[in-house]
Amino acid sequence: MANQERPIGFWLKLVDQLVDDQFVASFEEHGVTRRQWQMMNLLVEGPATSKELSDGLRPFFPAVETGTSAELIEELRESGWVLLQDGQYHLTDLGSRSLENLRGAVDRIRQLMTENITEAEYAALLTALQRMAGNLGWDGDGASGPRVDT
Repeated sequence: MANQERPIGFWLKLVDQLVDDQFVASFEEHGVTRRQWQMMNLLVEGPATSKELSDGLRPFFPAVETGTSAELIEELRESGWVLLQDGQYHLTDLGSRSLENLRGAVDRIRQLMTENITEAEYAALLTALQRMAGNLGWDGDGASGPRVDT
């Protein structure tokens, strides 16, 4: 099958897997996973409960993936990057510094991923994917379900 004839699902899953592979390779030396990095980014916005973290990660965290949000946040807590206080997780100073150190790796991945792609092409791609998500039931707030026309 020629590359142009492959369906969008093929390309979406392939790119997602390749991005994950890049994150695994880049983050491995820091002892953190991509999902943990995403959790830490959510905590930059402010303290969050375990449920809020899980809800914020839902689009990135398939049910079939090993490890739960609770296990991942607990690893961050054990490393001293996150603190649990009054039922909410907070990013510690060490966690903030560690997150800043990870930004270089993330920037390199993003640069590699968008090499030879113009800003206009990238913006058009994001717009098209957002519209497709809406067509399939995404409501813009992270909640999704099958589209039901009334």
